[in-house]
Amino acid sequence: MVGLGPAGADLVLPAARRALERAPRRLVRTGRHPAVAELAAAGLELPTLDDCYDRAADLPAAYAAIVERVVTVAAEAGEVAYAVPGSPTVAEATVAALLARADVAVEVVPGLSFADLAWQRLGVDPMAGGAVVDAHDFAVGVAGRSGRLLVAQCDTRAVCSEVKITLLDDLRPDHEVVVLQRLGAADEAVLTVALGDLDRAFEPDHLTALYVDTGEASVAAAFARLLALTERLRGPGGCPWDAAQTHHSLRRHVLEEAYEVAGAIDELPAEAPGGDPALADYDGLEDELGDLLFQVMIHSVLAAEAGAFTAADVANRVHAKLVRRHPHVFGDAEVDSADAVVTNWEQIKKAEQGADSIVAGITPALPALLLVQKLLRKAASVGLDPVPVAGVPTDDLGATLAAVVAAGAAGGIDAESALAGWAEGFRVRFARMEHLAAERDLHLPDLTSAEVAGLWAEVAGDEGPGG
Repeated sequence: MVGLGPAGADLVLPAARRALERAPRRLVRTGRHPAVAELAAAGLELPTLDDCYDRAADLPAAYAAIVERVVTVAAEAGEVAYAVPGSPTVAEATVAALLARADVAVEVVPGLSFADLAWQRLGVDPMAGGAVVDAHDFAVGVAGRSGRLLVAQCDTRAVCSEVKITLLDDLRPDHEVVVLQRLGAADEAVLTVALGDLDRAFEPDHLTALYVDTGEASVAAAFARLLALTERLRGPGGCPWDAAQTHHSLRRHVLEEAYEVAGAIDELPAEAPGGDPALADYDGLEDELGDLLFQVMIHSVLAAEAGAFTAADVANRVHAKLVRRHPHVFGDAEVDSADAVVTNWEQIKKAEQGADSIVAGITPALPALLLVQKLLRKAASVGLDPVPVAGVPTDDLGATLAAVVAAGAAGGIDAESALAGWAEGFRVRFARMEHLAAERDLHLPDLTSAEVAGLWAEVAGDEGPGG
């Protein structure tokens, strides 16, 4: 494993170049590095593994594919020189994965790291308290840290935005951040920007890093402390009750805490956060959100004990999901209303889940009233209004619902079960309508309400109460 240094071929160490020249086969993780083209011009070709990125669903999958390709080529040729940007020992996930394998023998040939140039440009001695963190895992990697931070892999505006949002919890918007781009190259740039402008003051690329000195301010320490406390409660010498819990034993507590959060929201003024509510009005919500957050933490700790995922994975997953589902903020999509946002959200969610129906992901375990509300909201996202409300009094909806429940009880019918049955029939019919649209190569969000209603009428039949 060979380090190519941070920029052009002139910064490739002699030992690294000799290792590349003598290897029977060579591979480079990515061709997006200045040294690759310069070495090729000098007669030292480095076949790239960029196709692994193109085919993979996400970075972890791409890294796994790269590792398997390197191992396969090494087995075929007996030896392969695998080149990576910078130094193999700094921020290289594929190198760490290869070093962890027992079926390959590995020699690491160091390279000049981007961090070496960065500290030099900044005039900072890392021995005096510098730390390097990954921008793609920033909120977790920086938790509890303070002082001089060098943030690597700030390659997109979305990543820079995550860094900014995390730092703004503890630093002022005018706090200075140094942007370091393409260090060692002819177009090297080092500039200072305000933290509040971090995701719009420059164009990030794959050779962009950031430097910030937080001083005494400890970044994201509150979440790190809560996670550590949760692990302590579960660990040896901790709390017997917490240690005895399972995901299933905690299920009712998740529901209870969620309902208590809802109750605290009900105590806020109707216009909150507008209307200048008193700060004391928020005391209950702050307390209940803390209880709900603890449920997130303890389920994450339980999952980590099983080797499934961590609290960091939870945070990263929802961050990535929100970026994907807001292409009008982080991409090129355009929307002109909140309704258009909802329509986009439902279609993106459907594609992500690989489902044939936008109602497929709604859990039947929801309370029937909430289940029906979600189903109707999904229907509205494609312009369908399947339940006429004309003649239904809304001035005292609670009394109307109570009367329906009482009528069911008088007839020996459980209202919750009856509504849940109706919802299941609705779900089946809606999925049939989507299938019919797909057969005709129609995209439901592009149709008029009348056209959607026509399809809905076509699939009426024996699908159940929802029909």
